[in-house]
Amino acid sequence: MTAPYTWQPAPMAVPRFTVHQRITVMVNRYEVRAVQPDGSEGPLLAMAQQKRLKLKEEVVFTADEQRTRPVFSFRARQRLDVHAHHDVFDEQGQVLGTFGKRFGASLLRSTWDLSVPGLTAVGRERRPLLAIVRRIWGLIPYLGEVWVPFVFHFDFTDTATGQPVLVVERRKSIRDRYEVSVPDPRLDFRVAASMAVALDALQSR
Repeated sequence: MTAPYTWQPAPMAVPRFTVHQRITVMVNRYEVRAVQPDGSEGPLLAMAQQKRLKLKEEVVFTADEQRTRPVFSFRARQRLDVHAHHDVFDEQGQVLGTFGKRFGASLLRSTWDLSVPGLTAVGRERRPLLAIVRRIWGLIPYLGEVWVPFVFHFDFTDTATGQPVLVVERRKSIRDRYEVSVPDPRLDFRVAASMAVALDALQSR
């Protein structure tokens, strides 16, 4: 994927964080928190909100729960297309990176492309068999509309070296909870957080 990068800010590096989903009537909200050196959850890094039924997918991240200060966001380039490319923007509206779902490769095993200046990565579901089981579950009438009881993980690797770039692991809970690690410091936290939220907000669409 390519994007019209006009400015390349220094990456905002956060090696580990968590994402928690909150469900309300008209929006999905996500809480992003740092992880302390001892493994416990740290301070709030951002709150994300996804409005449902929008023609053009957009998720805005704010610095506080009151949503008084937007700090970054991601937005689809096309309308009503879950496989559209998405751009990640900083607080000033500059593009930080892009991501998008590979339609053909995702029919059996969800696959995503992710890029920032100087780095391109591909992410896939870690367990191919589980990916197929999830799809069968989603096709069963009524059952496919309820909470999915499967734990799935995504591994993103550098397309040039094969080294890990981003790891998103879903944990068992009533509401979706993800543990995220970013072993590659070239991947900006804002792009990593956007990708992690998109895996929940867009993954099963």
